[in-house]
Amino acid sequence: MNRKNLLVLTGAGISAESGLQTFRDGDGLWENHRVEDVATPEAWHRDPELVLNFYNMRRRACDAAHPNAAHLGLVSLEDDFEVRIVTQNIDTLHERAGSSNVLHLHGSIDKMRSERNEQVLYDYDRDLSLNDFAPDGGRFRPHVVWFGEAVPNIHTAAEWVEHWADIIVLIGSSLAVYPAAGLLTYAPSHLPKYVLDKRIPDVKAVSNVFPIEMPASLGIHELARLLREDA
Repeated sequence: MNRKNLLVLTGAGISAESGLQTFRDGDGLWENHRVEDVATPEAWHRDPELVLNFYNMRRRACDAAHPNAAHLGLVSLEDDFEVRIVTQNIDTLHERAGSSNVLHLHGSIDKMRSERNEQVLYDYDRDLSLNDFAPDGGRFRPHVVWFGEAVPNIHTAAEWVEHWADIIVLIGSSLAVYPAAGLLTYAPSHLPKYVLDKRIPDVKAVSNVFPIEMPASLGIHELARLLREDA
């Protein structure tokens, strides 16, 4: 029997259940920082030390976090489906849980690069300071896509949504950050689209939606049951 292609889109909500804070919940701050002060190119040019200290803290928090039941549940779906994950998250919890095919839209906190070259990546496994430079002379910065920067992997993700997927699952995304929030609009209308979230986002513009309004770590079991029934 041919296995169906299952494309999973994940956002900050799935990582929040592992203790990683999101800036969309509550007061709009990210670890008590304004996003404009730590996650934009302008912030980097204005105060690189603040930005580096912020991401040093984020890297340590991500290292200390553990995959939760939702991450592990997605791994188990590989027994029955061809699974690809497209995540907005910069942590590596999907990989650490055991998922074998993960595309990061917004970069990954375990990598760094020169501010002059985004193609060559280095392991980000220690705190960075203003005195850390890449071989090309550029200062090291986290391999993270900041607000206002291009999202190189968005084209691959859109291709997967439009032409590869047989089933689409959205987990833990508020659908508030573009261009990632527009990915569902590429999906053919006939494809089933499961939305798992403790608070279902606005998906009125998308057809054939099956909502599961539960925290991801609890709802993953219901999702798996429904998917396997329909497989």
